Amino acid sequence: MIFHLHTYGCQMNQRDSEALAEQLIKAGYQRSITGESADIVIVNSCSVRGKAEDKALGKLAMLAANRRSTGSPVYLGVVGCMVQRMQKQLFDRVPALDFAVGPQRIHRLPAILDQVIAGQGPVLDVSLSDNPEMLTGHQSGTISAFVTILLGCNRRCAYCIVPTVRGPEWSRPASGILEEIRILSAAGVREVTLLGQSVMSYGRSNPVWSGTDQSPLGFTEPLPRLLEAVCGIPSIVRLRFTSGHPSGCTEELARVMGACAPLCEHLHLPVQSGSDAVLHRMRRGYSSDDYRRAVERLRRSVPALSLTTDVIVGFPGETNDDFEQTRSFLDEIGFDNAFIFKYSPRPGTPAASWEDDVPETEKNRRNQVLLEDQDRRGLQRHQNRIGCDMEILVEGPSLRDPTRWAGRTRSNIVTIFDPRPGLFPGSLVTVRIDRVRPQTLYGTIR
Repeated sequence: MIFHLHTYGCQMNQRDSEALAEQLIKAGYQRSITGESADIVIVNSCSVRGKAEDKALGKLAMLAANRRSTGSPVYLGVVGCMVQRMQKQLFDRVPALDFAVGPQRIHRLPAILDQVIAGQGPVLDVSLSDNPEMLTGHQSGTISAFVTILLGCNRRCAYCIVPTVRGPEWSRPASGILEEIRILSAAGVREVTLLGQSVMSYGRSNPVWSGTDQSPLGFTEPLPRLLEAVCGIPSIVRLRFTSGHPSGCTEELARVMGACAPLCEHLHLPVQSGSDAVLHRMRRGYSSDDYRRAVERLRRSVPALSLTTDVIVGFPGETNDDFEQTRSFLDEIGFDNAFIFKYSPRPGTPAASWEDDVPETEKNRRNQVLLEDQDRRGLQRHQNRIGCDMEILVEGPSLRDPTRWAGRTRSNIVTIFDPRPGLFPGSLVTVRIDRVRPQTLYGTIR
């Protein structure tokens, strides 16, 4: 049978979909990238924002209507965070569903499909476990890979549904992570990104190292020890980790980022707001000064550190003065990029019971202002890179112009350049920057 997988949401969902696809292929299914001729269509859903849920529900409704009119796909299912939140309600919204599986149960999908195909559906599986089973399969032929090291989150920010739908924190044992990355290295992967909803909490909720493991550089905290160990795996020339939290920016983390060469000079560190009043209502667990100190600590070890961030506009109670504080804070820190989101209430979170008192028109205005600020800030920062030689990890032909090639700097900035004979994905080349845009660099191979 042929399956198609349609994914919404974050890097964790992208990684889940990759691993799920590899598991289904091993179970004897064939994958359709476009969805044409697929017997089974699976939607991997996201619940972090209402808009993401609306997209997934709309996609499912469209697929269900198509099945009624054409008989295809034969089987329709949904996995991921929206399943964990809505559970049985999903079958009321989309009666045509054959299966719905929560994020901790996707490893059971081959068995669930056996049930459905045998006429034993529909199936709902949303169980949570204290020791979740991980899928570790990866698509072959890639130069970059995501590796999940931490599931769930314990932080309970006032607006965030992740702890409800992903469960409490559970960290994978370091030995399994390192073995997965060694296999990736042997398969030609050059860049690894370690994933966790709050990745700096790695190893805080359960033991991850055996008593005999020792850090050559004397690190004692679980994440710095893991980063140091991954940097020692041959052929891994770049290492990243995401998403961060200011409370995890310890002296040890700063030291390992400065000491281990494969660790890139880039960190995604969500700030959400530059207003202390808003941060307090969000229950983020830090102030703007705490965030400043975390950045200062990291930049003492890594002076060239590039930061990207997330920001929410229109959180309940956010005044125009709060918003202007956020604008000033983003300029002060000097982010290379910022992902801006309009607040939307998520059911079951503390903030969902508060008045959503910022009008939608004002949310739209604030969103647009920050996007324009980021374009200005990005262009200014990139103009300082004109004439500089940058190390680029080659990814392949550019999606927009296949006659040119694309890659990324160590600070994760997309760079476009003309290829030369013998170039291949995974190459490290030096590109001199001669032109820039707010989100992109352009240059010539040296």
